Amino acid sequence: MKIKRIIIGAFIVLTATYCGVKKNVLDSPEYFPVPHYNIDNNPISKAKTTLGNNLFYDPLLSANNSISCASCHSPHAAFAHTDHDLSHGIHDSIGTRNAPPLFNLAWQEHFMWDGAIDNLDAQALAPISHATEMGSSINEIVGKLKNHPKYPGLFNDIYKDSLITGERILKVLAQFQVSLISNNSKYDQIQRGTATFTQQEISGYNIFTSNCASCHAEPLFSSYGFANNGLAIDSTLKDIGRQKITKNPMDSMLFKIPSLRNLAYTFPYMHDGRFNTLREVLKHYTQGVQKSPSLHTALKNGITLTKKEQTDLITFLGTLNDRLFISSKKHQINRDFFIKNEGE
Repeated sequence: MKIKRIIIGAFIVLTATYCGVKKNVLDSPEYFPVPHYNIDNNPISKAKTTLGNNLFYDPLLSANNSISCASCHSPHAAFAHTDHDLSHGIHDSIGTRNAPPLFNLAWQEHFMWDGAIDNLDAQALAPISHATEMGSSINEIVGKLKNHPKYPGLFNDIYKDSLITGERILKVLAQFQVSLISNNSKYDQIQRGTATFTQQEISGYNIFTSNCASCHAEPLFSSYGFANNGLAIDSTLKDIGRQKITKNPMDSMLFKIPSLRNLAYTFPYMHDGRFNTLREVLKHYTQGVQKSPSLHTALKNGITLTKKEQTDLITFLGTLNDRLFISSKKHQINRDFFIKNEGE
């Protein structure tokens, strides 16, 4: 949806025409683009989402029953991992990248920082089988769930039989993740015509459109493509990004462009969690960009922002935080499911 700019006196005021919420299976707003996720291959149902929720929070998915998906993707951090710059897995293993937030996944084509996975229905295989994350296998998980007192009945409620397969496990996990839609920030309220920007937020929005929008396009605030944003290669991790997947030298240091939504909850920032604050991020973009052949064209000439402009930009970014999303009970753990009865 296009935001109209209206000049009132000496000020530019942003307004938005009213946008209602689509009555679709994802219950996403009209101003969101068409989802990439193929719902026909995994029809939406409340029962699948609930089962996916249970699996997402269940440490049975790890080899030693100690790590769940939620261990690195907390609902209170917009399903990111704010406790560590790098992910932590079984046996207190330390991973190689920061655990990214999980929301608005239905609009994304590639997953992982390097885009190694291009199908959300298969994405969970990567952390499940990774030695420093969950260290398990889909076959091991199938065996555990078959012998569980509750899971066979839940699968039966959905599929009308108690057969538990790897495909079914992965699809209900994907369905829970598809349900993680963040669209209730102040920015979204403005799109719906129920709120307005302050003058400082308007200034920050104008700075954003001039300097950031080419990679972080509205309304999802990412193109979900890949870019080299001028970070120096970490001397310890030596992470070359997407080049590891494509083997193309021009993909060196290209990482998936993250959404700017919910930044208040998803620190530390970047693929390796090297920055703890947005001030540090902006210092990088204004002073620390490393030149290289694969550097994104928007950064070739650098970005110049005064301290006030940086403050205004951060103020605008604050309008993208969705407190209702991180506090939603429907996204959190189903504690009743995990209460162990005597004899189970």
